[in-house]
Amino acid sequence: MPIAKITRFILLPVLSAFLMGCVSASLQNLSDSLSSAILDQNDIEIVREGLPAYLLMTDGLIEQQPENTDLLVSGAKLYALYASELVRETSRARNLSNKARAYAERALCLERPSLCRIDRLPHDAFAPALQNADRASLNVLYTYGLTWASWLQAHSRDWDAIADRPKIESLFERILELDESFDSGRAHFYLGLLRSQLSPALGGDPETAKSHFERAIELSRGNDLAVKVALARNYARMLYDRDLHDRLLREVLQADPNVPGLSLSNTMAQQEAQQLLAESDSYFQE
Repeated sequence: MPIAKITRFILLPVLSAFLMGCVSASLQNLSDSLSSAILDQNDIEIVREGLPAYLLMTDGLIEQQPENTDLLVSGAKLYALYASELVRETSRARNLSNKARAYAERALCLERPSLCRIDRLPHDAFAPALQNADRASLNVLYTYGLTWASWLQAHSRDWDAIADRPKIESLFERILELDESFDSGRAHFYLGLLRSQLSPALGGDPETAKSHFERAIELSRGNDLAVKVALARNYARMLYDRDLHDRLLREVLQADPNVPGLSLSNTMAQQEAQQLLAESDSYFQE
């Protein structure tokens, strides 16, 4: 049965519940279960084709429960995933990343009003304001950070957006202060990405980026294959270290991608690792 028809059969009873005003905690549980199923899926095309229908369902849930931070966080993360990993058109990625960030901001404002619209602050006031965050607000702050990073990726040619990079770094640094192991150390992963985007001549810091990637690998016990791919792509290539580059990518390809919560990400990482390794001869020409 085509995916579009499958998702239609899933959504019809849910939409009927909306029309009858029967939104309940059970639908939120359904949302949580579907989110987990997406992250545990190892067929990228199923997710690429099926996720838009689920995003529409999430929009409907949020419309019915606009102050439900759990739904806002779930929607923000999935819109960010779709924008950064599954959409090829730049304009669509921008629009989707805008929505992801908007949902995350709404969740942050509801959970911690003192942090609402914190991105509007000048940088010298931004980092001190982050001290208002505590472990209880960690999930919404982290979600806001990852959606902001996704937004930056989608707006990478906009210099006004690029100017936000130091703020995003400060946000993830605060997350490390609160709990560096949160989400298996992914704050280190994002800091590694941010600090390896630019060459040293333009303000990048590849050695610090490497340290963040290595710590993320430790905290995930090597299960988060996307980190090794990023270390190969963003650090080993920049430093022209083919031995490290090829070793990391082979480790990724030899690993079992099926890890709870990481199967989709790991499958994408293996796909990219295969492509990068195939390009190794041409990239590292003697």
